[in-house]
Amino acid sequence: MIKNLLATINQNTINDPQAVVYDNLGKQNTYADLKANSDALAAYIDGLKIADKTPIMVYTGQEFDTIVSFLAAVKSGHAYIPVDVNSSDERLTDILKIADPAAVIAVDQLPIKIADRPVISATDLQTIFQDPQPYERTHAVSGDDIFYIIFTSGTTGLPKGVQISSNNLLSFVNWMLDAQFDLPQKSVTLAQAPFSFDLSVMDWAPTLAVGGQLKAVSKELADNFKQLFETLPKLGLQLFVSTPSFADLCLINPAFNQENLPQLSRFLFCGEELTKKTATILRARFPEAKIFNTYGPTETTVAVSAIEMTDHVLESCDRLPIGYAKADTEIMIFNEQNQQLAANQMGEIIIAGASVSKGYLNNPAKTEAAFFTYQGRQAYHTGDLGSLDEKGLLHYGGRKDFQIKLHGYRIELEEVSHGLMQSQLVKQAVAVPRYDENHKVAQLLAWVVAQPNDFVRTNDLTKALKADLKDVMMPYMVPSRFVYKESLPISANGKIDLKKVIAEVNNG
Repeated sequence: MIKNLLATINQNTINDPQAVVYDNLGKQNTYADLKANSDALAAYIDGLKIADKTPIMVYTGQEFDTIVSFLAAVKSGHAYIPVDVNSSDERLTDILKIADPAAVIAVDQLPIKIADRPVISATDLQTIFQDPQPYERTHAVSGDDIFYIIFTSGTTGLPKGVQISSNNLLSFVNWMLDAQFDLPQKSVTLAQAPFSFDLSVMDWAPTLAVGGQLKAVSKELADNFKQLFETLPKLGLQLFVSTPSFADLCLINPAFNQENLPQLSRFLFCGEELTKKTATILRARFPEAKIFNTYGPTETTVAVSAIEMTDHVLESCDRLPIGYAKADTEIMIFNEQNQQLAANQMGEIIIAGASVSKGYLNNPAKTEAAFFTYQGRQAYHTGDLGSLDEKGLLHYGGRKDFQIKLHGYRIELEEVSHGLMQSQLVKQAVAVPRYDENHKVAQLLAWVVAQPNDFVRTNDLTKALKADLKDVMMPYMVPSRFVYKESLPISANGKIDLKKVIAEVNNG
């Protein structure tokens, strides 16, 4: 168990300075680079004389200097706010307005002009790195100080800045390093998730804590299937951290298997639901690897529950469970009256414990609505539906805000999507509501990416699909219309972008 993440990473830079910490398609940087550059940048930030504990925005892609900037910020006593290069100008402006960062580190060129606070450009960074500075961590982020702030999209309105403290992060990292996951020593880890998506914390934080190496896969590379398929076998990956949607992309290539990636021994999934179909194919392709399904909102520091996808789990469940709570966390199921429910009853998932955020940055109203104290511990209303069985295993039931009412029936969109995915005729699918002028649901559609098939007409494919659905869902849940697509939109975070599909259906 580690007591201080910064101190642990710093010790790794001293113990093995020439070890590679970051490999971006062959461009390698060592732990010595990490220490020298982050120390120099921390000293430079101190020289800016910005107010203590004020956050610093980091505008970035997948570069090594991103990690350097994160560590420099927290070494100098400031939380960092990662903002991805693929963000819209509007989102960038919103975050600037809400967070009011004391400074901005632009690892990549900013698309807007910022003149009212210090901006450290990519050129500035290289100049700073060329002047190494010895640095003592006398005022680094620690304890309940905020370590990072990640802005979530939110269902409507402005983005919300989730504040994660040093203690929150330490709780998560120590859980990742425990015997359950049994991560390889000095693991070689896929770094594919954008740094503005908290799934990335699952790859970089545990890996740096054990002196491992991150293998960067940029969005541009991930979007180029031919190059992606050629690159993955060359990375020597041991630990594959991603969303299930990204794994599905990789599985399109039959060569994504144990024979071609022999060192790959762990899959860690988070960020969206892992389907039985995806997990089963992975088990067949990588029989020697362990596959973990994890669950947790950004507000509770990446993930708080996990379960290994063994053959027994896959054989005994149609919808995969999302795990047992980590030791310092309590997961409960509440009804709409905020009363705790008994085993096997469906309600809202409530999380209390050491990794729960203190709330949203500069947003007391949203914080009060979502966070509360439960028996002396910080707790969070997830907005997710679920149930706990008698053994404490958590089962996911979908999002409360993706629950619709159609013809008097209450329908969970993700449950319908899950049912669609059971068919062997389906590669990917989502259930989508169409609203009328009174904002009531008038129709339930299915957007489907079909498996290769011999059907001459889409009507025949639809009939076959509906026949499959009779066995897995009630008649009122079956979509009334099926729309066939070449692909489904994927968000910058690598998840199927359901909100984009809903918007397209209702604005088309």
